[in-house]
Amino acid sequence: MSPPTSPTSGMTGRANQKLRTRRAIVQAAAELSRTGREVTMSEIAVAALVSEATAYRYFPDLVSLLQEAMAGQLPDPHEALAGVEHSTDPVERVAAATEFLMRHVLARQGVVRAMIAGTIARPERSARPGLRFGLIDHALAPAVAIDPPALEQLRRGLAVVVSAEALFNLTDLYGLDPQDAIASVVSTATALTRAALHPDTKPAADALT
Repeated sequence: MSPPTSPTSGMTGRANQKLRTRRAIVQAAAELSRTGREVTMSEIAVAALVSEATAYRYFPDLVSLLQEAMAGQLPDPHEALAGVEHSTDPVERVAAATEFLMRHVLARQGVVRAMIAGTIARPERSARPGLRFGLIDHALAPAVAIDPPALEQLRRGLAVVVSAEALFNLTDLYGLDPQDAIASVVSTATALTRAALHPDTKPAADALT
């Protein structure tokens, strides 16, 4: 005969089961986020072997689930820019940061689009992780020759250009191939940086193409 189960052990068992279920949902979301495909709560539930209703009991919406699933997945700016870590040229560093972010967005565009949609619907939640801001600041670290107001304006300009929105604007609305879109965003970001650091230098003919 099986030993009796105490109320305390029963509660512990239920708590452990809830924890396992939550972890399974988060893991499924994390794995799906790496596919680049559209990510939905129903698809995550299927991958986690739970019902969609169960997934919603643990997370009130898709964005809150994706926030937890993405935690710890974003690269450190030092790691992301390891290839230009010893460069003191902000233009070169910004080019590397921009290309890294655009390729990161393209590889995970399903989850990125979902996060953008969540931010637009409820901007007060600040749902997006803001990887670009860390990359921009790290890329501009050697820019000591520029005065603070100009540096801040450059940061703001790059925040607009070095963004998932810029990439999706070129692919979705302008109709560019993703690789051409990435090249265009990199070119614009480097031209903006070069103009801010060297305002008296005439831009090259292809700098803004």
